Amino acid sequence: MQQCLALFLTLLILLQSFSREVLVVDYALHRARVTELFCVNKDKPQLQCNGKCHLRKQLRKAAEADKKVPPSLVGKVKYEALPPAQRLLPGAAASPAARPQFGAARTVLYQYNGRGSVFRPPHPGPALVPARAA
Repeated sequence: MQQCLALFLTLLILLQSFSREVLVVDYALHRARVTELFCVNKDKPQLQCNGKCHLRKQLRKAAEADKKVPPSLVGKVKYEALPPAQRLLPGAAASPAARPQFGAARTVLYQYNGRGSVFRPPHPGPALVPARAA
């Protein structure tokens, strides 16, 4: 059931994003019907419009619909610049003495001495040393 719902919602999102392509495919499939019902230039066959005027109107309308933002969504987002501690505890954050001092009294427990390295390069053993000619 969840897979069907996820597939349905995915198809809806894809259909919305490919709305112009859907209009063009619909025009290509039903060209004769669009020419007969919606074409403005039916009486001028020399223009060879074949309903492209109607397709152009639909594409223009879809582009304008994509550009419009509903006024109800504009200006509804409110950002607050206060950190969460000041919103929850207004008295505690007011005095600088009450704030904890981070990093002032930290002790450094890590030390690095580059001289005491564990790595030692391999030395050729007696079997690897070539014999010298006498």
